[in-house]
Amino acid sequence: MRFGLVHRIMTDALAALGVLAVISTASLGPWTNLLLAVGLAVVLVVPERWQRHPAMRHFANIAPASLLVMQGVRLAAGRSPLDVAVEFAALLQIIRLATRRGAAHDQQIIVLALLHFVAGTVLGGGLTYGLCFLGFLVVAPGALVLSHLRHEVEGNYRQGARDRTGLPVDVPRILRSRRVVGRGFLAATCLLSVPILLFTTALFVLFPRIGLSLLLLSHPHGTRMIGFSGKVDLGDVGVLRDDPTIALRFEVKGLSDPPPSRLPLRLRGTAFDTYDGHAWARTLRETPRPTDRGSDETYAIYRSPDPARDRSITFDLEPIDPPVLFLPPRAVGLRVKMPNQVLLGEPILIQRGSEDDLRYSSADTRGLRYDVFLAADNEPLPQVLAPADRARYLTLPAEMPQRISALAHQWTDGLAGPEAKAAAIQDHLRKEFSYDLHSASAGKPQPLDHFLFETHKGHCEFFSTAMAVMLRAVGVPSRNVTGFVGGTWNRFGRYYAVREGDAHSWVEAYIDDRQRPGWRAYEPTPASGAQPLEPTGGPYYYLRDFVEALSQRWNTYVVGYDMRKQMRLFDEVSHRYERLRSRAGVDKGPLDKLTRGPVIAWAGLLLGIVGYLVWRRRLRNRGAASERGGGTRNDARIDAVVALYRALEGALQLQGFTRAPSVPPLRHAQDLQSRRFPLADRVFSLTHVYLETRFGGAPLSDATKREFESAVRDIRAFREPRAQAPS
Repeated sequence: MRFGLVHRIMTDALAALGVLAVISTASLGPWTNLLLAVGLAVVLVVPERWQRHPAMRHFANIAPASLLVMQGVRLAAGRSPLDVAVEFAALLQIIRLATRRGAAHDQQIIVLALLHFVAGTVLGGGLTYGLCFLGFLVVAPGALVLSHLRHEVEGNYRQGARDRTGLPVDVPRILRSRRVVGRGFLAATCLLSVPILLFTTALFVLFPRIGLSLLLLSHPHGTRMIGFSGKVDLGDVGVLRDDPTIALRFEVKGLSDPPPSRLPLRLRGTAFDTYDGHAWARTLRETPRPTDRGSDETYAIYRSPDPARDRSITFDLEPIDPPVLFLPPRAVGLRVKMPNQVLLGEPILIQRGSEDDLRYSSADTRGLRYDVFLAADNEPLPQVLAPADRARYLTLPAEMPQRISALAHQWTDGLAGPEAKAAAIQDHLRKEFSYDLHSASAGKPQPLDHFLFETHKGHCEFFSTAMAVMLRAVGVPSRNVTGFVGGTWNRFGRYYAVREGDAHSWVEAYIDDRQRPGWRAYEPTPASGAQPLEPTGGPYYYLRDFVEALSQRWNTYVVGYDMRKQMRLFDEVSHRYERLRSRAGVDKGPLDKLTRGPVIAWAGLLLGIVGYLVWRRRLRNRGAASERGGGTRNDARIDAVVALYRALEGALQLQGFTRAPSVPPLRHAQDLQSRRFPLADRVFSLTHVYLETRFGGAPLSDATKREFESAVRDIRAFREPRAQAPS
């Protein structure tokens, strides 16, 4: 394997891993990621001869300054400082890869890659970052060693150093050499990643965790999703239900084995009370009020949760905009699993909105993990609707076509009670209309009227809007609700995944029941659009479940590793050790104090220090013995062969062949052969003995020494025969 080729491959791999690590954690736009990926791929295949072109030197000077100015302009134009910084770091590495010349630039590439991994750590470090980091640990030792070797070679060349034959250092020849890098070298440098990984893992586990949430700069980009968003606009197309990105996960206890592949759980996010003919909005704009908080980070919705008797579902929420908590039906309270907030950042604040939605605020934008407690089926959850609130839940758009109200009365006249009317409207919509993601009614002057009387097709927001408006037309208070319906079972993570494509919209109607008055959910969307859409079988989905489960574990135990998890880990280790002592019977008597955890830990540390000192001393003694023994013998051998070659040079000088200081010994012997000196072959053989002994480490036996001395005497005594005169 050629030294230069292996060095380039390792350096390129390190740079590519660094760029991928930083762009995978910064939430850049898809076009930006594509541009960076294409640029990285192009510069990695640029031939080295192109990089030595004079024009590339000018580009190397102009491009970084131009990039700095361009990113400064984008920052002044209002772009996110985080996005600008990440793009600048990635593009700077791409420019350096395209214009590198020599080991000095390769070392800059390695430093930039290291800074990229530091930035990736600060940005959050997801699973992609973790895989890139493992690759970095494998490639970095070899890349650093080869970069140092190349730097030494080029440095010696600039200083006029010569090789063992006396010739100037030939850098291209060394880079083409196959003797510098072998399989053993690559295996040894790659295996260095094992102790490095063990050492960094130990530091990660043992080093005290602190709350650095202000440094976790990763942020979600808010987009409107059909079914859930900060607004519901029938005239806006938005993102349809085909995005497989995970929005949240939930774990349900007591499921059957095997659990169902789909669990159509309706998860309420937020609601809207006012419809203007095109979009839904909230009338009340007052500041959200704090939710009743109990002990141990618990919050009451209807009452304080009781973990002993209430069923619970655990949610793992990804960053989402707006930052709401999603709740299943009959939720009475919740318990937030607080992340570490020790030194920096602010605690999580849970607030109740005007439409009974729960929102959270925190400097940590990595999402939230919480338990929701559910009331029993027979437990009443009464809700009283004030007269003022009833009026706003009955308000209809001023310019709504009259035939919408007429259709609502046609479906419900003759039915007694709001519950029967709500059920009738729900059944008509589900049976007589079709679910369609690409509704032709979007953007029409009267989208709801067009949906009900023209297309009869639409997505969930059309169905929920139609039912809510028609309920109001017949005197039943209603509101539009957005959230998710899901999810699909992940066999590896043992949880249900709810994806952004599972965003959904439905209706809540207020039912004036004397015994159990309150808001009740209705689902007017046909079954094809009111359930998780993701398939659950096939090789692709099998592999996707594995990757998503691995990512979830990484985020939980690595990215989310904080002081609470650290203390629980230490407590678990301590309890297991105490159980081991108890089973061994050493927790009593004289061995009790000697086998306690702190004593064992300090004893292990002391033994490690003593072992290290002993190992260092043995290395020093071994080196001293080598210098006294083998080192002396090697010096004597080299002195002897140098003396022999000097004698050879003296003999050749007598023959009229003096070697100039600038001519290497081997070149001098070759010149004698070209000049047809009768003993040139013998001189060439003696020169090889000298070079192999002095520079190649070959032994110098007594027999070889005697032969060398005999040959020198013969050369010294040699006389060329004179040509005979013609007779």
